[in-house]
This record gives sequence, structure tokens and C-alpha cells, in this order.
Amino acid sequence: MEREDLGALFARITRRLAEAERPLLERHGLSMWGYSVLVCLSDQPPATQQALAQAIGYDKSRLIALLDDLEADGLVARQPDPSDRRVRIVRLTDAGTTRLTAARADVRAMEEELLSPLTAADRRSLLKALPQLADGS
Repeated sequence: MEREDLGALFARITRRLAEAERPLLERHGLSMWGYSVLVCLSDQPPATQQALAQAIGYDKSRLIALLDDLEADGLVARQPDPSDRRVRIVRLTDAGTTRLTAARADVRAMEEELLSPLTAADRRSLLKALPQLADGS
């Protein structure tokens, strides 16, 4: 029997991860996209709304409503860019960092459970290889 195509394997894994993550994030008052915004902002300096949409692969016209919700919850703040007042800079607030830290801990625990059938060496190899595949390097 031939091995399963990578696209099919990754699709199954992605569905499995999304199904496991969704209730964890909901307990923290976050959607998957909201979590993506917080993760992105924690990994990079404050970003323009357009750069943020591009970084997370989200439609920039839909991002406004998502940021409105995150801002209403006190998780992000937007301010005009000093060099171009038409542009908004988005940054993570202290409350956003706190919420992200708690949500990320639950996500990491779920991932550990998901990876538990693998040996420690296989886990390390997988976690090393995935970013290389994702980045195309």
C-alpha cells in the first residue's frame, strides 16, 4: 500500500488540531483567529492592521471586526501610526499577554497529549522539521 499524500495527512492533522483547540480557546474567550492575532502580536513588534492581516493570512477587510472584538475585550490596542495617521498600529496589551499565556498553556498541554504516541526523538524531529516545511527552507 502506498503512503498517504502529505496534503491529505496535513488536512487530517489540521482538522484534529482545530477540533481540539476550539473548545480550549473558547474557554479563554478567544476564537481561532483571535488567538492567531494575539500569537502574531506576541512574536513581533506592533504591526499595522494590513501587515497583521497578511502575517496571519486573514482578509484585511474582515480583520477590523476581529480587532474591534479583541479591543473591546482589552486584549489589543490600536493607535494611529505617527508617520501616517490613516494607518493603525496594533499592539498587544498586558491583558492580551495574560490571556494569550493562559490559552497557550492549554494549547501546549493538548499538543503534548497529541504527540504522546511519538518517542521523544520523533517529537524533536517533527517539531524541528515542521517549521522548515512551513517556511519552505
